[in-house]
Amino acid sequence: EAGPNVGRDEVWVAALMHAQAKGTDRELTALGRALGINPEEIKAQLGGHWVPQRGIGPIPPTDPVLYRLFEGVLVYGQPIKAVIHEKFGDGIMSMIDCNVTVDRQGDRVRLVFDGKFLPYSRW
Repeated sequence: EAGPNVGRDEVWVAALMHAQAKGTDRELTALGRALGINPEEIKAQLGGHWVPQRGIGPIPPTDPVLYRLFEGVLVYGQPIKAVIHEKFGDGIMSMIDCNVTVDRQGDRVRLVFDGKFLPYSRW
């Protein structure tokens, strides 16, 4: 549970650990301390010169958890899109300006994508 020690949500820290996010020097130092790794070693690997490789890999994913998330978008993507358009208008939910949380509720997994709505421009 490095998230609180780094000052970021656990999903963001996991994204950093999976090369999906870029940490600042302060975040990398805190991560090193939280994991008992020399912060300078982490910064040498993931510092200012390093660029994240965002994405999930092959489509469809072969990992069971990733496949089920992918399947969820395939099955519910069009209905979710319709509801977003009905409630917000013509636009998208930003995944750049988005927070993701994972909560446990008994034997249930609760995923929340909290993204900013961005209307399409008219010109």
